[in-house]
Formats: sequence, structure tokens, C-alpha cells
Amino acid sequence: MENKYFCSYHSFQLMSKEKRVHPPLKSSLHPRNKHRERYDFELLTQTLPALNAFVITNKYGDRTIDFFDPQAVIMLNKSLLKHYYQIDYWKIPENYLCPPIPGRADYIHYVADLLTENSGQIKKEVKCLDIGVGANCIYPIIGQHEYGWTFVGSDIDPKAMASAQKIVDGNPQLKNRVSLRFQSDPKSFYTGIIMEGEFFDLSICNPPFHSSAKEAHLSTMRKLSNLKGKRVEKARLNFGGQSNELWYAGGELNFLTSMIYESRRFGNQCQWFTSLVSKETNLPTIYETLDAVEAKTVKTMDMSQGNKISRVVAWSFK
Repeated sequence: MENKYFCSYHSFQLMSKEKRVHPPLKSSLHPRNKHRERYDFELLTQTLPALNAFVITNKYGDRTIDFFDPQAVIMLNKSLLKHYYQIDYWKIPENYLCPPIPGRADYIHYVADLLTENSGQIKKEVKCLDIGVGANCIYPIIGQHEYGWTFVGSDIDPKAMASAQKIVDGNPQLKNRVSLRFQSDPKSFYTGIIMEGEFFDLSICNPPFHSSAKEAHLSTMRKLSNLKGKRVEKARLNFGGQSNELWYAGGELNFLTSMIYESRRFGNQCQWFTSLVSKETNLPTIYETLDAVEAKTVKTMDMSQGNKISRVVAWSFK
């Protein structure tokens, strides 16, 4: 039976004939990121024995999993969430994205730094808005555990909302710290979500990267070709991700441009608006848009996970 999960884990390089010597730490990750060391499969299988069924030994004698196997990556995620974040229930529906936990954690740690700039201390009483919380609810999980923050998560997909609610309900530490709000207008980001008189310290967002379903499909084939070391003629029929997770008309830039213009109306109700930006070439236009809406402060924080470079752009009207 064909597996219909899609796991957006960052690509790892094919091994050469000689065993590579891996550094003890992934120094590109944030210093507070729990995932800087290589995966300890002995520890993770003790935490989640079901992971054992997916652990293999590669030709160099290293314990690992088959990262081409979506079920294996989902089980790895479950073990990481259980071991490092005390999450007992975590399940995503078929065809929904399986997030790369180290990269998601980096975003949370970098925006935590953003909130420390005035006081020099990690701020604990933080209310965070997650635009596009998704079926996996990953940012509230990490932010609540690492810093004790409270979250409001929004999404335009009822099925994703139902999945995220099950995750919240299935983990007692999340029940009074994470609430979910359905966004009924797919063209809006904050309208209908930020209530009158409500204030957020922070909003976060991981926007869709591609501009169309075709572009997302071709990107998947390129990634598979790079991973396998040979041309892939056809991606899996269900290569994963809902349209709102993978693509947006006009791509990442159009998404962020619309988000920035709408954020101006809520400038007094949120201290920092932030978003991941995958394409560096989008930055000049993003800065021009932020200048047009008269953002008072704009900051860019570079992030790196292996060969993947991204950044967080933050802006404030205060």
C-alpha cells in the first residue's frame, strides 16, 4: 500500500565511499537547540521502543533510519517529541507535512532572543500567535516546553485544526497553554483572529514556499533526484502537503507582502511580527514593503540547518 505521508526533512547528502567524520555538534543550529548533537538512536528507542522497527545499520556501522521512508521519519519525530518535549500523543493525518523538528526549534529560539533585547533576559510571560499552526502543532509544542509561552494557533484548514486540537487535548501540559482559532477567510492573516483589545508579544509564521501545485511537484522531484543521486522521473502520487501548506498564488513573496500590509492594522496589538523567509532574493522587496507600511523597527536573523539557509524577518510598529 502506498504511503501517503510527506516528510519535509531537510536533505542529507549521499555518503561517499569513505566514511565521513561527523562533527560532534551541528554548530549551525542555535546554541539552545536540543538537537545539535547527532541523533542518539539508543536513547530514542528506549524512549519509544516502536522506533526500533525502523532503525537500520548503514554500511559504515552507524545506526540510523531510512530517511526515504516517511513512516520511519514520522516515528523518529514521535521519539524526539516524547524524549525532549514530553509529548505522549502526536499524530498527523495522511497527506499532511511532517515537520523537521530541529529547524522548527531554531525559529523558536531565535525569536526568543528577539524578545530579550531590551531586558537581556529570556521573557517567560509571552503570548504568541502562530499563523498556520498546521496539523502538527509543532511551534506551540516547542515554545510551550522550552519557554512556558502561551499560544494561539490559527489555520484555514478544518482538518488541520482538528488534528492540532487532538494533539493539544492529548497532552495535559498544552491544554491550558494552547488555544486554536479557525481562520474563515483564506485571504486574511490577523483579521478575525486577533480580537479587539487583545495583545500578543509575538506572531510567527512559516509561509508556503511555492507559487503553484506544479512548482511544488517539480521541486519534490528535484529533491528526490538529489537524494537518490539519479534522476527521478515521477514523484509519489501523494507527495504530500496540502495546498495551503506547500503553495500560495504568487509564492512566498506575495504571501508575505499581503501579510505585512495587513499587519499594519494590528500594529498596536502585537509587539513583534515575524516570518520565516526561505528565498533570499525576496528580501529587498520585503524591506521595501516594510518601509511602505512605516514599520518602526526591522530585524533579520539568519538561520542555517545543514545545507539549508533561511532567515527570520521581524518587524514592529512600536
